[in-house]
Amino acid sequence: MADPISEKREGNLEAPTRHPLDWTNPEFMDQQALDAELERVFNICHGCRRCVSLCHAFPTLFDLIDESKTMEIDGVDKADYPKVTEQCYLCDLCYQTKCPYTPPHPWNVDFPHLMLRAKAVAFERDGVPLSAKILSNTRMVGKLASIPVVVQTINAANHNKLARKLLEKTMDVDADARVPSYYTPSARKRLKALDGIGEARPAGRTRGKLAIFATCYCDYCDPIVVEDLAAVMMHNAIPTRLVEQESCCGMPKFELGDLQTVKKYKERNIPVLAKMARDGWDFTAAIPSCVLMFKQELPLMFPDDAEVALVRDRFFDPFEYLAERHKAGLLATDFKQSLGKVAWQVPCHQRVQKIGPKTRDILQLAPDTEVVTIERCSGHDGTYGVKHATYALSRKLAKPVESRVAQAQADHFTSDCPMAGNHIAHGLGDKPAAEHPLSLLRKAYGV
Repeated sequence: MADPISEKREGNLEAPTRHPLDWTNPEFMDQQALDAELERVFNICHGCRRCVSLCHAFPTLFDLIDESKTMEIDGVDKADYPKVTEQCYLCDLCYQTKCPYTPPHPWNVDFPHLMLRAKAVAFERDGVPLSAKILSNTRMVGKLASIPVVVQTINAANHNKLARKLLEKTMDVDADARVPSYYTPSARKRLKALDGIGEARPAGRTRGKLAIFATCYCDYCDPIVVEDLAAVMMHNAIPTRLVEQESCCGMPKFELGDLQTVKKYKERNIPVLAKMARDGWDFTAAIPSCVLMFKQELPLMFPDDAEVALVRDRFFDPFEYLAERHKAGLLATDFKQSLGKVAWQVPCHQRVQKIGPKTRDILQLAPDTEVVTIERCSGHDGTYGVKHATYALSRKLAKPVESRVAQAQADHFTSDCPMAGNHIAHGLGDKPAAEHPLSLLRKAYGV
């Protein structure tokens, strides 16, 4: 099959740019139009194959082509295209780090957002299993699971082999996958007394007072990380509080292709956050995917919404925020202890924020601290790393990271994504266990 554009096959030398997601256009949900675009992009990927090692979507695509009668994309049955789509978990690495044909290249390849479109079309046409709806409703699950008394029962069941086999049959959660523990009280209840009172000292792009978006996962499954985040910021004399109220950022529903629910969450979150932004607050969260949702995905879904843009410009990765303060000479460097050697897995959704290795830079300010950087996907991605259908693949994708962590023989293993960190540590038998970099920073400060 001929190239879709008869230009010389040269890569784009400019930084990749993203087009708004035209999801309200009727053509976006048109199956015939989607299939035509899938065929066009799959053909370009077939001729390049640079992304073959990133995830299982690309080997699936290339196997379909290589096993077809023509050994070209026109030999692949379009009914098999979803086999590729279901293996993409929207990590964005192909777009940001591998693909030479991203816009402004005229071939205009945006593989993750094409996969998102395919997921959205399938969701509108067929829906998803009840198990997927429940697992992606992270705030509801966390709220129910963290009820006193209930929380002990659920945590016990999650470590019981018979209960896990039942969970596998009913909810498609692999019996061997690590699932989170739940805590009560939640992070928002623990930190409700944070008042944000104090002098705001602007520095760089930061305005010097910070509101924490707790996130569904950290709120109910890792509240200590939110406490560590608050402690680090307050140690740096940054007035800190929680956002006034929050719903899920929308990333779990986004990954399902359930864009209408993403819109519903946006309509709950953005007015609250925009009001706080107008009152001078910056925002952060301890999970890169949630930060990315406000920084990138919602602005691309709602490019004409001024309040979404306002929130985008005030949302920071925690270590990005601290780095801005450090450049202005406002970061506390009164560290009490060394962290020694730290193996740091860089989550995909942090890498694609294009902020650089700020976590490494800040941790290495602690005396006698060395950070070994591992830029490779954990393979977890929310439900991909726990679903029975994909758990074995997620373990395979995590293996190179696990090997690098083991080779580092570090004093600490960390990842900015607690889910990715726990997934990797599980494969290592918790030797070492995963620690959040915010927890390590607090330990270095001794606060």
